[in-house]
Amino acid sequence: MQNKNYFRVLTIAGSDSGGGAGIQADIKTVSALGCYAASAITAVTVQNTVGVSAVHPVPEDIVEGQIRAVLDDIGADAVKIGMLQSSGIVSRIAKVLKDYGMKNIVLDPVMVSTSGHRLIEESAIGTLKEELIPLARVITPNIPEAEILLGDRILPDQASLPKAAAELAARTGVSVLLKAGHLTEDLLTDYFYDAQSHELIELPSRRVMTRNTHGTGCTMSSAFAALLARGLTLQQAARGAKEYIARAIESGAGYTIGHGHGPVDHFFILNDKVILKNH
Repeated sequence: MQNKNYFRVLTIAGSDSGGGAGIQADIKTVSALGCYAASAITAVTVQNTVGVSAVHPVPEDIVEGQIRAVLDDIGADAVKIGMLQSSGIVSRIAKVLKDYGMKNIVLDPVMVSTSGHRLIEESAIGTLKEELIPLARVITPNIPEAEILLGDRILPDQASLPKAAAELAARTGVSVLLKAGHLTEDLLTDYFYDAQSHELIELPSRRVMTRNTHGTGCTMSSAFAALLARGLTLQQAARGAKEYIARAIESGAGYTIGHGHGPVDHFFILNDKVILKNH
């Protein structure tokens, strides 16, 4: 029998009991894109489609142990990082990833939930900038997160985003995918600034009128990581991640699940339901 290798992605993030965001969204996305998903859980959240009501951090030693257990045995072709609540956990993760020389790191700087729940301590933001962002290959902030990282307001219009993406890349030294989802236009354009080639590319999509947008940031960043794990270039992965999230939102728009913001359809690729048709 021929020996085959998986494309491997390690996701380091919080758990969402509602299944639409965090670790659960990451594992679904990575799996849908044909990669093997391993995980290190940084926090357990009490949440559903309506919102987050509590966050319980996982002890730093346990988080580090999960990461080392995966990397010592399975390894990873890419790493996606999501919710990190404290300065201590940010520092610990940065040290571990540096120890293993990890390169394809996609950092989604999760700071505030869709429902407005603060997910990171103020002191952790400085540590994120100083210790973890420099290790990343790409960061994927939305507009409020980019404002926090820049320490400045971004005007709420499409025309302001290219400059903001370029400025954030210049300050951090890493590539930036700046998401436009907080704007109100019918045509939303995310911007990807490639810090390696100093090129800016537009990633447009039509707004889909739906409540099912929970976990879109987690999903897009883990798609980016999965595509990097498969060997795509930065720009190819950026375009592919944008296409994946746009199609997942569109496919999931008509579903009803829960009483708030439902998830996207992570497995729209499998909608032909081959197995169900045959039985």
